Amino acid sequence: MANIHCFGVGLVGSYVAEKLAKSGHNVHAYDPQPFRVFGIPGVEVHHLEKDENPIDLMLDMIVHQDGFEFNPLQDIVVNMLPGDIGHSSTTALAELPWRTVDLSFSEFTPDRDDDKAKEYGARILWDTGIAPGLSNMLLSRAYDEMGPLEKGEVRVGGNPTGPTGGWNYMAPFSPIDVIAEYTRPARVIRGSELVTLPALSERHEIEVNEKGTMEAFLTDGLRSVLNTIPAEELSEYTVRWPGHIQMFINKTENAEIDLERITAEWQYNEKTPEFTWMEVFAQGRDGTSMRWTVQDHGSDDGHSMARSTGLVTICCIEEWLNDPEMLPPGVHPPEAMSPESVRRIVSRLVEEGVEIQGPIITPPDQ
Repeated sequence: MANIHCFGVGLVGSYVAEKLAKSGHNVHAYDPQPFRVFGIPGVEVHHLEKDENPIDLMLDMIVHQDGFEFNPLQDIVVNMLPGDIGHSSTTALAELPWRTVDLSFSEFTPDRDDDKAKEYGARILWDTGIAPGLSNMLLSRAYDEMGPLEKGEVRVGGNPTGPTGGWNYMAPFSPIDVIAEYTRPARVIRGSELVTLPALSERHEIEVNEKGTMEAFLTDGLRSVLNTIPAEELSEYTVRWPGHIQMFINKTENAEIDLERITAEWQYNEKTPEFTWMEVFAQGRDGTSMRWTVQDHGSDDGHSMARSTGLVTICCIEEWLNDPEMLPPGVHPPEAMSPESVRRIVSRLVEEGVEIQGPIITPPDQ
């Protein structure tokens, strides 16, 4: 089995590490607070000091060996560190001839390092979650089927199953990344042109099946599809319970947002029922359309965001392990995955209990 090196084992990263270990892979976990993976068979923990780069630790262990093995032709690095920390690691990984699956999410996207990655022989597959990630794959399949789109829309969110009072929310991943979603201007396509709109704009109510009325607002989550999916209009909206985002806006305007406080107030509570929901809609220029809905309520193996995001990451890792030449040197978005790979990813999610409704993904020749 391969050695999988997991950078960051928080709420999502620990799910990925444990799931890979249960599949028989040798997993190395790197984190300043790796308590979530202590004692898991098949997971070797590497405790990072504050501000220590996991790449530096890996390179040091490779040089000194001491029982540590790394084969760049066989093993894979999975970057699941938050925000700018994750970005700095991906930038450094672009200078190493390794394979990287990148789940980090920062303002600066890894594609800017494409030329550097090609020069050093690095191969990076980025944005491998539910959205961006699976959403990109589905939009790409719609484009393959219908050609340039009239409209493409993604609506996605992880929330308690009902309003809880207060924020009506708890963060299933780094609150730093959530706040960045709320403050970063949203890049969208309007009139076939890239435009930038204020974050949280275009707020509107939507009906989520079996949940009722929720609220959607623009966020900057389209990323690579802005350049890979020709469309008249493309948008990505984050979904929350009514009142949540207005509370955020009010506190921001009154300078009441404190990161330490909001991290505590948004702390994930395993006892609170929660779900992750996504809708991907695409309309062709001839009026035909395709729509997928993805929903998960968590299971014994993890909460819904860990499952719906982490399973996509795991599938991308396993696709690459099964086909070492799946991607050439360079930085590749999730829509670069083949239709066959996307079909297997969707099938695996369904097998794991994630609800997916919509057109069946088939290879082009079927």
